[in-house]
Amino acid sequence: MGQDVEVLPLVRRALAEIGVRYLFSEDAPALLPFASQLFLAREVLVRPSRWVWPRWVPTPARRFRTRQQVAFINALRPIVRRRRSSGRPGDDVLGQMLRPSSRYGLLPEEAVLDTLPGITVATFETPSRAAGWILLHLARHPQAAGRVAAEAGLLPADPAATTSTHLDSLRYTQALVREVLRLYPPSWLLTRRTTRETQLADYTIGAGSTVLVCPYTAHRDARAHSEPDQFQPERWLDDSGSPAKPGVFLSFGTGPHGCEGAALAMAMLTLLTAQTAHRYHLSEPPGPEPSYQVTTFEGLATAGLRLRATLRS
Repeated sequence: MGQDVEVLPLVRRALAEIGVRYLFSEDAPALLPFASQLFLAREVLVRPSRWVWPRWVPTPARRFRTRQQVAFINALRPIVRRRRSSGRPGDDVLGQMLRPSSRYGLLPEEAVLDTLPGITVATFETPSRAAGWILLHLARHPQAAGRVAAEAGLLPADPAATTSTHLDSLRYTQALVREVLRLYPPSWLLTRRTTRETQLADYTIGAGSTVLVCPYTAHRDARAHSEPDQFQPERWLDDSGSPAKPGVFLSFGTGPHGCEGAALAMAMLTLLTAQTAHRYHLSEPPGPEPSYQVTTFEGLATAGLRLRATLRS
């Protein structure tokens, strides 16, 4: 409070706890330290490097990632076995994975263990980048932040009592989150591979080609958004700005290969935005603006973002 602090490490810690609890509920405290190390390994792996090594070369960063994945899986394995042997899989994502499906039956243990490290990192990696941009916009647009704060005043005093009905009532807050994601999509570059020869405008794209899609520039196309460079959350409050229209909103991808965690990410970011604005005024300290940190196939983040929080009366 009242101090200029670096925001992203605090945001990442909070979202990591939310994500890990969503996945593992009562077992989250035991797994959270391992999840944090997984994220660190991911960060080390994607840092820009002078050299581009083939995937088979065991670089120090790749060996570090492998060690952290093994540590996470070793911590998760006894939890999976305990839940299965007890017949109580749990009311969380892990529990859903341990239940048999009518079509495929039970997932093998190794399939569960191999899948969850990636899902765990995904619950807070991209949302953390997005949250940095959102908090920066709350600081730069106090009128919008005040509107979010007023809307958040309708939420229960106990955050644990929040339901999907409360979440649906935060229409302006969701619009602000979408607008920030439109202007600064945390995954600014997507890749797709064509399964057959395709005609796109005046170009023929051969089967098996890799196509790069840039949401950052697509979101700033005046044919899809009026005044595309302006921060206008209101554009998402009417039907003309519906994110369901093809190509209008690509922050979570689109089509059958869109982000499977989009609903979770929107819920996390909307509630984080509402609760933060409800409690605090955010402001930027004097000095240079935060810089962009861009990695080619990863993200767009606010590197070194520092903000000051004071209590909202």
